Amino acid sequence: MKGYPFVRYAAALAAGIVLYGQWPDLIWIPVGAAILGLGLFIGHFIRYRNQVVKPIAAVQGLGGLLLLLAAGWCLTYERTASNRPDNLLHLTDTLQAYTGVVTTQPEERAKTYRVELAIRQGRWQTGSNTGHAATAWHPLTGRVIVYIDKAIGQLPRYGELWLVSGSPRSIDPPLNPGEFDYKRYLRYRNIYHQQYLRPFQRQLIGYDPPSRITTWATAINRLADAIITRQVGNRAEYSIINAMILGVRDDLDPALYRAYSAAGAVHILSVSGLHVGILFSVLTFLLSFLIRRPRGKLIMAVVQLLILWFYALVTGLSPPVLRSAGMFSMLIVANALGRQQQLLNTMGASAFFILCFDPYALFSAGFQLSNLAVAGIGSWQSTLSQALTFRYRFVNKLWELTAVALVAQLITFPLGVFYFHQFPTYFLLANPAVMGLSFLLLPLAMATLALSWVPYLNDILGWLLQKTAWLLNWVVVQTGTLPGAVWDGLWLSAGGMLLTYAVILGAVALVLTRQRGYAWATCLAAFLLGVLVVRDEYEQRYQQKLAVHFLPHRTAVSLTAGHKSLLLTDLDTSDTRSYDFYLKNTFGQWGIGQLSLLDLRQSGDSALATMPSRACYRHRDYVLYVWQGKTIMLINKLNGYARWRLPAVVDYCIIRRNALQHWDDLRGRLVARHIIFDDSNKTPLTDRLLAEANQRGLVCYSVRQMGAYVTELK
Repeated sequence: MKGYPFVRYAAALAAGIVLYGQWPDLIWIPVGAAILGLGLFIGHFIRYRNQVVKPIAAVQGLGGLLLLLAAGWCLTYERTASNRPDNLLHLTDTLQAYTGVVTTQPEERAKTYRVELAIRQGRWQTGSNTGHAATAWHPLTGRVIVYIDKAIGQLPRYGELWLVSGSPRSIDPPLNPGEFDYKRYLRYRNIYHQQYLRPFQRQLIGYDPPSRITTWATAINRLADAIITRQVGNRAEYSIINAMILGVRDDLDPALYRAYSAAGAVHILSVSGLHVGILFSVLTFLLSFLIRRPRGKLIMAVVQLLILWFYALVTGLSPPVLRSAGMFSMLIVANALGRQQQLLNTMGASAFFILCFDPYALFSAGFQLSNLAVAGIGSWQSTLSQALTFRYRFVNKLWELTAVALVAQLITFPLGVFYFHQFPTYFLLANPAVMGLSFLLLPLAMATLALSWVPYLNDILGWLLQKTAWLLNWVVVQTGTLPGAVWDGLWLSAGGMLLTYAVILGAVALVLTRQRGYAWATCLAAFLLGVLVVRDEYEQRYQQKLAVHFLPHRTAVSLTAGHKSLLLTDLDTSDTRSYDFYLKNTFGQWGIGQLSLLDLRQSGDSALATMPSRACYRHRDYVLYVWQGKTIMLINKLNGYARWRLPAVVDYCIIRRNALQHWDDLRGRLVARHIIFDDSNKTPLTDRLLAEANQRGLVCYSVRQMGAYVTELK
């Protein structure tokens, strides 16, 4: 990394952040790194203390990197809210009420508003030395995700001060294999609790925004939303512009979102560094005539900075936009001062300062993907685009856009599969058109906002903006409807992702340098990746699993053999959101290629007709299924009117729909080796039955408390 000092600095700082994330209690890591780093510095100074000009040695650079590593560890410790003794996480008494301020722009959901509150004070009951309990207000910190019913009417505002009754609960960890770890995602944002509020549990007691700048940004964001609503009107185009320009996706149609995902263009729907880069490129092109004029570079830099940071305000100071605006601001200032800047070093400087401000940005998928894409484009795009030249200038420009898409997709492919488990087959077809239309849409949107007060011109700009958004939607939808548009169900483990990167980087280095060592390294990485894939395929082909999944207030039982699985569920098939969030990744991780469905809401012959085997008996109170030599029973109802009983022992008994009220209800009916409660049972009832089972010496399982029940039937 010679010539890219900030890349080294950012890498060392990131190493310290990762080490804290893995071993937060090992204080000797930063202490040892700091001592060793200082030792190398001091040793180098003593060795050359008599020389006027001291040479820069590798050990001195290593010492500096070790100090940065220690700084990264300590900085992450300091920015971790759970390390504060007054954090809600450490409260042992029951919180009765608290005051908190709205710290972000609220989001509108189907039935609720999603709000982030920063707690300021809490009230709880504490015991005194005399043994009497006292209730008082105490200083308290922490951030809470609050969902409040839309019955409150108006959307909450940034800076509102609330008095909330009740106590937040800890965020649940993932309860299914492969499920998105929402708890970890929020922990990286220093959020550990959430609460669902009724309107009467909240009282607005004041207005005290934490940041005036954020208040202005929020107001500008709302004003821009109103302007776009008035100028565009049509919901499909309005929702896309809102998502791209303002970062608001509340009105985005799920089918349209899936079309963007299938076309490999979903990244365009989230305000990010890509949008800042597009705006920067357009501004550079439009203002290039100023370069040859006196003080033209300075004027150009001022205009670019004003527009970039105005865009940041329009997005409500979105963190990804702030990061990218900072990076491009450094480029603009460097160009204005006549200093040449290399893209990789600028990216490293941007990442370094971002991590100093927010160490946990390192674990953000957006941060990782955007920096990888910029690094790949800066390293390989020029070489790739120069490999082919065409006669016509337009074709050359189109090839340059295609080369950018190729490099960005190649370098982010393993990480994208690791996080999102899919790959857009026709990204080369869609991305040049999407990028070209984005280069039109973003400046048009900014011009529409800036000139919304000019009669007639605002109507013309609004019409052009609406038609550009319509064309963008049309291109994406048409691409997404092509056969095989999405390569779905992909799964890469962390080890597989690293080996895939080793293959890609080794192959690219081999092409660029033609050195034999890279060929051997690429072959070795490819061999290890092949071994890993074959091992996983072998395990999946011969797997036999019974799983009772966690699905909120629903039943989901899967019977898996090889790459086929049968799902017994009462989930509405139209509720794709619940399936995608809770179950899709599980079947992807298990390599399921064929998923059959048994709808437990059906009855009689219609349900039995969907069964792949006749080894099933369905009663109105239960379903008995024999699979792989095991008996599986789903109990729907236990009452005194139908005194059914089973003469044989059941291997797996799954209690659903509050069928079991008392343990004595099972007496004389059946004996089961394993008893499992799914989440269609009420939580208080399940908790009581588990406590009683513990007293009776019974072993049972609850997916709400313990996560999905998964067992191998071999």
